[in-house]
Amino acid sequence: MNKLLIVWSTAEIEVAKKMVLLYSSVILPRGYWDQAHLMIWGPSAKLLSENEALQDMVSKIKQTGVKLSCCVVCSDEYGVSEKLASLDIDMIHTGEVLTNALQEDWKVITF
Repeated sequence: MNKLLIVWSTAEIEVAKKMVLLYSSVILPRGYWDQAHLMIWGPSAKLLSENEALQDMVSKIKQTGVKLSCCVVCSDEYGVSEKLASLDIDMIHTGEVLTNALQEDWKVITF
């Protein structure tokens, strides 16, 4: 099984729109990967909480079957956990998920 973990940590809006979220939106429908997980970590959590266009993109990504999670430590520090949880994003300790992905048969890319 081909599995991809995307770690999105940048606050750069153009990187979010034109790479991270664009790619995430097509990877399962086009059959590029069998399983995909988009992890929101660090400054991207704050950016997402403040930007409705990005929130709409994330909602569409979730509908394709990509799993979404966010670093709860980061989102708590930014004060955005409640907002991101309302978008149906799993609030988790991402270090464990990243470690497991690196130790298992996942490909990992970071932005």
